[in-house]
Amino acid sequence: MTYVLIHGGGSSGRFWQRLVPLLDRRALAVDLPGRAGKPADLPTLSIEDEVESVAEDVEAADLGGPLVIVAHSSGGLVVPGLVERLEASGARVAHIVLNAALIPPEGGAGIDCMKPKHRDGLVFAVQAARESGSSITLPGAPDDPEQYRTVYGGDPLDDAALAFLTDPAVSVPDTVHHYFQPVFWSKAAHVPVTYVLTERDRPVAPAMQEEMIGRLPAAPAVVRMSTGHVPAVTAPAELAAILNAIAAG
Repeated sequence: MTYVLIHGGGSSGRFWQRLVPLLDRRALAVDLPGRAGKPADLPTLSIEDEVESVAEDVEAADLGGPLVIVAHSSGGLVVPGLVERLEASGARVAHIVLNAALIPPEGGAGIDCMKPKHRDGLVFAVQAARESGSSITLPGAPDDPEQYRTVYGGDPLDDAALAFLTDPAVSVPDTVHHYFQPVFWSKAAHVPVTYVLTERDRPVAPAMQEEMIGRLPAAPAVVRMSTGHVPAVTAPAELAAILNAIAAG
């Protein structure tokens, strides 16, 4: 099997850098459009654009064998369309692993996975920008990295993890447009899913993760980690053990 690793919003393929050496199968950590030299118009970037980009990366890598798709956070929005696209080209997706990943209701959108105040704030900001003839995007690396030390939940980030996650190569400007695109998990209903639930998560609260698990077409296996939102960075050995066990299957 080969892992296809899909990062979340405001991040890049380098997000997986601490995890990849611990995996016992080949891994392809993709970059969504708008980073690593991939052109993109961030204000209009859609899930369809992201699906096509990942599928092209997978096909170019000529991975062979069954695939395990691993998605973090908003990377989950890409998964159903990617499964449909890859299988249409002859690839076999053997398993999906979702880590604190966003799962809208069938036909819903990423904003349906947000805390109400965040959802309402984003909708208002997008509407105001549209009315003024402008657009908004996620800002990228912060001017003051210290503000990120506790933002993910779990234990406060140590200095190395904080520097890693706020590096401009990892923390990048990104679209908000894809949070308004419809997602249809029925496209991937036939693929087994494992959901890795992060129990001390702040950005995606555990209660919301539980709710989103219930939106999947079939009940997934659920693995719980006592971490914040980014175990690929803060607990890579533990997450790698979960992935290796799935691939060994």
